[in-house]
Amino acid sequence: MQRLRLAAALCLAPAAAFIPATVSARDVALGADLERFAYPAPVHWFAADSQGARVRMAYLDVPPSATPNGTTVVLLHGKNFCAATWYDTARRLAAAGYRVIAPDQIGFCKSSKPAGYQYSFHTMAALTRALLERAGAGQVVLVGHSTGGVLAVRFALLYPDRVARLVLVNPLGLNDTLAEGVPYTDLGALRAEEAKTSAATIKAYQLRNYYHGDWRPAYDRWVAMLAGQYAGADGDRVRDAQARLSDMIQTQPVAAELPRLTVPTVLLIGQRDRTAFRAGSAPPERRAAVRTVPQAAEQAVARIPGARLVRLDPLGHAPQVEDPDGFVAALRDAIAPAGR
Repeated sequence: MQRLRLAAALCLAPAAAFIPATVSARDVALGADLERFAYPAPVHWFAADSQGARVRMAYLDVPPSATPNGTTVVLLHGKNFCAATWYDTARRLAAAGYRVIAPDQIGFCKSSKPAGYQYSFHTMAALTRALLERAGAGQVVLVGHSTGGVLAVRFALLYPDRVARLVLVNPLGLNDTLAEGVPYTDLGALRAEEAKTSAATIKAYQLRNYYHGDWRPAYDRWVAMLAGQYAGADGDRVRDAQARLSDMIQTQPVAAELPRLTVPTVLLIGQRDRTAFRAGSAPPERRAAVRTVPQAAEQAVARIPGARLVRLDPLGHAPQVEDPDGFVAALRDAIAPAGR
């Protein structure tokens, strides 16, 4: 694993407009690093040298708003999400006494997107560990959603002493989609796909796969947030990063390594999720063999020592967005000490 020379800085984000829940999904230039999109809590910054480039990671650090219980929860976002998407979860956990840290991973959202960067979950885990050290977080409860679930597993495999409990929320990577029939797509083709991304395509994909055909106006601001990175003159930097990140996801599943996990693990799975990474590119006769996230979770839980599966029957791929109160109730139960 590459060595990281570390430094950090804390500051507030520059003035920008936070898109309210009532906004419609649209293509408005917000900057490749979301410079014109304000997060709902102060943004902190962590800086490091990685692959010969100076990179910055944005993160939220939400302190307890009730009597502190001494536990830090780290929330890892998915590919079509950002740290800001976790805020409803973070403030509810803070009200229960938790400290909550939610980073934007390298290549995403407000964080750096270096030209030619080779993305890997190993690198992301190392950067996240260094960020947590700088933030003074000791052993943490690690919560990973979607692509963040792959990262959470990789982190727990690399640094098991830093993870008190692992919670996987509709994670990718529990099955090897290439082995199930999805053809490998090279970087050039992935870039060509990213060139077609817009608010309309993002919304259509999420409506079909994440929210089981039930769209709510509150979701539109998150579509506008994602689409706003592509809409400006620097959108090609986002398209290149997202293509490279898709290549990382398709080639670096953690399915084969699940039996090596040694930390207490709970899977929170919205059962109406239809996500199966890039299954639409598989030949029609192979698509049924590419498991969705809920299907993969049913088999994965038996391969993770001592793991527990919690089925969130009415919810889809993003239960923390779809039902914040119900999700946090399930999450708090998942992270509660044994024998509570």
